[in-house]
Amino acid sequence: MIDKGPSRRGFFGVAGGLAGGIAAASVARPAEAHDVAQGVVPFYGPHQAGIATPMQSSLYFGSFDLATDSRQDVIIMLQNWTVAAARMSAGLAAVPGEQDDDRPPLDSGEAVGLNPSNLTITFGFGPDMFSFAGKDRYGIAAKRPAALVDLPGFNGDQLVEGQTGGAICVQACADDAQVAFHAVRQLARMAYGTATLKWVQSGFSTGTKTKGTARNLMGFKDGTMNPTGTPLQQAVWADDAGWMQGGSYMVARRIRIALEHWDRMRVAFQEQTFGRAKASGAPLGGKHEFDAPDFNATDKDGNYVIAENAHVRLAAPVNNDGTQILRRSYSYNDGASFVAERWPPWHQGVEYDSGLFFQSYQKDPRTGFVKLFDKMSKIDALNQFTTHVGSAIFACPPGVEKGGYIGQGLFEAA
Repeated sequence: MIDKGPSRRGFFGVAGGLAGGIAAASVARPAEAHDVAQGVVPFYGPHQAGIATPMQSSLYFGSFDLATDSRQDVIIMLQNWTVAAARMSAGLAAVPGEQDDDRPPLDSGEAVGLNPSNLTITFGFGPDMFSFAGKDRYGIAAKRPAALVDLPGFNGDQLVEGQTGGAICVQACADDAQVAFHAVRQLARMAYGTATLKWVQSGFSTGTKTKGTARNLMGFKDGTMNPTGTPLQQAVWADDAGWMQGGSYMVARRIRIALEHWDRMRVAFQEQTFGRAKASGAPLGGKHEFDAPDFNATDKDGNYVIAENAHVRLAAPVNNDGTQILRRSYSYNDGASFVAERWPPWHQGVEYDSGLFFQSYQKDPRTGFVKLFDKMSKIDALNQFTTHVGSAIFACPPGVEKGGYIGQGLFEAA
């Protein structure tokens, strides 16, 4: 007779007893302990970590479908995910307790001996959480925020079904790729029977490895116009009444870049496309990265120094009624594949499956990403090199206080 190990509810029972907090971390077995003296980002607080937190070098993102009609099962999963996320952020094993060698491991173990590496775990709820196939499975459809819109179809979209949407997302970021992957892996294991992975995306950033703004795979600085200080607070955190107050809305877009085509362009053309100098990041006509772009400046022939379809012009707050979003994007490289019809058409063959996993956070996507990208999708000069193949939107609730769980306000208010 084959021993299948503990049932899902039996497994949840191990961690479920800690749903009120993380006190057991202080009595963790030596095998669970990591060096928590460095690289710890607090999990608990008024806002979720991983949004306004300085970007780490690695990302592992997972989007989940919910496989149950039981509201209570979802709540139990979120309670256990909260405890596990707090423990892993502190450098501890996801689940406490004594390991029975005749059972599956409580923690897969690949992060043993690694410090937390500034791990942050951020959760979001997608439209499918509130209604799926026209059904209000959990009695929360009426609590879907107005800002959690179904994203419209944008000009040029070539979305792949397996890289879109989801009921719940988990964004794990760390300065160690194995730590980030481990976090999502453990939550996926704990969710067995309640949630299943729909799609994933890994990514990397130079933000912690170089001075200044991180660069994308096109070689340009990415995030120069990000808001900071008070403007960031005003742009990012939702002021919705109710359970989303203090949360934020994430828009995720997987953008494949035709690097082979891009690499054949003159540097001057690349700079005109972005509207910035490649080396310094300065707006064309300026000297330093953070100089305010002069969108009225013209050259000797009367042409705008920063072209009308340049990326920086179309994205600038001054040209969008002051609209600002927080970019938190990671480059990705998922190998290479044979492409029969792609830029450049005269160079068909094996091409990189690489690009940008664009993530933006804002208080309202309708006046944030949707407003900005509707125009950019039509005339941005970058469009000749980029294809949006994945898309999702999530409502990321506010942070958790000790004793609570992620999304508690949503389920208790319903």
